[in-house]
Amino acid sequence: MEQATEFVKLLFSSGHLIHYGGLALLLIIIFAETGLFFGFIFPGDALLVTAGIFCGSADLSVNIYLLVLTVALAAIAGNATGFATGKYFGKRLFLKNDTFFFKQRHLETARAYYDKHGGLALVGGRFIPVVRTFVPILAGAIDMNFWRFTLLNLAGAILWSGTLIPLGYLLGRQIPGSVDYIEYIVLGITVVTMTILIRGAVKLKKGK
Repeated sequence: MEQATEFVKLLFSSGHLIHYGGLALLLIIIFAETGLFFGFIFPGDALLVTAGIFCGSADLSVNIYLLVLTVALAAIAGNATGFATGKYFGKRLFLKNDTFFFKQRHLETARAYYDKHGGLALVGGRFIPVVRTFVPILAGAIDMNFWRFTLLNLAGAILWSGTLIPLGYLLGRQIPGSVDYIEYIVLGITVVTMTILIRGAVKLKKGK
């Protein structure tokens, strides 16, 4: 039981995940969060900023350019997988019952965001929890043009990894001691992203 508890703590702690799993585990989680139904449980924004901080403070021995590039590639591959999943299941997704890994309300949130912003939701949605997981799936389900999706997928992944990771990197370089306060930094990021998500959910409810 104690081992299971420790595993859960590790799974949802961005600092511990990167410290113990390194770049490989980071890329696997980014891929899962941006392309698989259950990926919405992972804190993608916090992971990217944390990885940048660790890289800047030399706690993660990876070149910053390699880190940004590989994370962007993992995010691109994740979205492509989500798109293919949506295309395969198609309209059946909107009739699917809720499961532990799939919630209709998440798909509805992504659809509302997509209806409001169009294809650009694939770019801006990268910065919003849950939305970044389900928007590419939705794009596939509604049969979005593949080449348009690919272009927006590339733009969104590069913008996402190219802003949050360097932000953390600069923080780690300028304030090396920030590593000791990583939990508070992650908490701040989580509060901001969840506030954005809650505001979007409230607007969706009012729209209905």
